[in-house]
Amino acid sequence: MSNFYIRIAVTGLFLMAVAFACKGLLEENPKDQVFIDNFFQTENDAISAVNSVYGILNATSSAPSFGGVYFSTYWVATGLASDEMQNRLPVTDLDQLNLFTHRPVNGTLYEFWALAYKGINNANFAIDGIPKVAASDQRKNELIGEARYLRGMLYFDLVRWFGDIPLVLTLNGALTPPRNPAAEVYTQIISDLQFAEQHLPASYQAGSGLGRATKGAASGLLAKVYLTRGEWQKCVDQCNIVTNSNQYGLYADFADAFRIPNENGKETLFSVGFGTANNSISFWEAGQFNVRLLPNKLTGQIPGVNAQGWQVATQNLYDSYDAKDRRRAVTFLTEIKNVDGSTTTVEPHIQKYWDKISEPTAGNTDHDFPYLRYSDILLIKAEALNELNNGPTTEAYAAVNQIRKRARFDGTTELSTLPDLQGLNYQSFKDALLLERRHEFVAEGHRWLDLVRFKKLEALVPITKPGVQPQAFHYLFPIPQGEIDLNPNLLPQNAGY
Repeated sequence: MSNFYIRIAVTGLFLMAVAFACKGLLEENPKDQVFIDNFFQTENDAISAVNSVYGILNATSSAPSFGGVYFSTYWVATGLASDEMQNRLPVTDLDQLNLFTHRPVNGTLYEFWALAYKGINNANFAIDGIPKVAASDQRKNELIGEARYLRGMLYFDLVRWFGDIPLVLTLNGALTPPRNPAAEVYTQIISDLQFAEQHLPASYQAGSGLGRATKGAASGLLAKVYLTRGEWQKCVDQCNIVTNSNQYGLYADFADAFRIPNENGKETLFSVGFGTANNSISFWEAGQFNVRLLPNKLTGQIPGVNAQGWQVATQNLYDSYDAKDRRRAVTFLTEIKNVDGSTTTVEPHIQKYWDKISEPTAGNTDHDFPYLRYSDILLIKAEALNELNNGPTTEAYAAVNQIRKRARFDGTTELSTLPDLQGLNYQSFKDALLLERRHEFVAEGHRWLDLVRFKKLEALVPITKPGVQPQAFHYLFPIPQGEIDLNPNLLPQNAGY
């Protein structure tokens, strides 16, 4: 199905499906079941329903949002609420996250909650209705598997952000659902991802589904779920499924992981599509990485540039790299070559999403959001093995050293910098992994979550942001007050807020 026809189908479905999707989970439509029965007739109807979930990930512009869940909200919030980014956009909600003064009234957190639940409602719509269409059981299970993967993914991010949350699995549930214990949410996430792992295809051909959820995406995300829950052996087992599939690997050059022609290539387990460069299910004209991250001093130096520099890397992050680490040169921009031949020095800006070959003007971008990369699987596996064995094993070293080996490659030769890790104890290896993750995943939505999992939020943020002191309660975000106003059953609020 071409992008043109997909967009028509999804737009029409949004008008119908979002009509009964939550406004704070509270709006009821007594005709829901009639609508489902009437809508789901053909396989194309089922595809449109699943596409409506993908659309929420990147494309919705309905109030209060300008884009979807992963358009910018997710990775900006998790970058600011850590030692990764500083805010340069005069918006109170973002300043609060940057300084750890955020409270329940915060538009960024509210937007994430509302969009994620909108996606979950669309997934529930698809899961409820797809069994009714005229298609083979295998095809229906594949489509349900996509919807359940996406639902599991959204719930995984919600539960990590907010802790106990409402677990809504049908369209006809309670109008004011209470919060379910996080353990129950995780049980459902695992069930959704296991179903997806069983029924999704291993891959898609170019032009016929690139960017859709696959078996590898489900296996990899399950590994991350088990890691978060401290189920180390299950995590290792899931990582082995991914690594032994021989479908994934690292590009020799770190820069190639962010080249637009390589999207949905061997390093991608799952990405959220923007533009149409190499992704058949994008519903948004372009992403916002260049607009937000590149320095506004590029304006005037490159015709047509749309760079604002709203969020920048912290100086401490930049300084933490070995000077010859390939990732530093690829990730950051610190000098601008002016048209008159002079050079302007700027604070470290994040340029990793700027593919200068494919998009030399540095405006809006077709670059996808890399939700789950193969390097993450390697570091997840190393972390779980270290925990499982109370110290690093040969296999754990092998996993992380693949990433360090690539970081030694300067684009033409392998340097002697960043030697392989060896001879470390449990804690020193764990510290090394956290640093490796910091250098590998800049602006990919990981850092706050990593600091929470490693219990390092209070210790590391003040080093980078003097005067900013996170507290233990900052290991969760507050339940948005706008949701509590509509649904008092969401009380009590998370501790500390």
